[in-house]
Amino acid sequence: MELPELDSETIDRVLEMAWEDRTTFEAIALQFGLQEKQVIALMRREMKPSSFKMWRRRVTGRKTKHLKERDFLAGRFKSANQNT
Repeated sequence: MELPELDSETIDRVLEMAWEDRTTFEAIALQFGLQEKQVIALMRREMKPSSFKMWRRRVTGRKTKHLKERDFLAGRFKSANQNT
């Protein structure tokens, strides 16, 4: 998986957004141009193996990580750091 060049601040923000349960992969794609597979590859590269495995177990099948599968749109929490 080829990842674009990202500065450390951007990598930190992407990791933070990916770790949040309610931030969708679509929001990350909109803000940073990274598709879900690229986010997963970045998480795998930047995290300890045990942390990555824990994260993957948690987000796999989680409806809140995919905009189309969410039960809600309005009333969601929006971080002050999030542009979308």
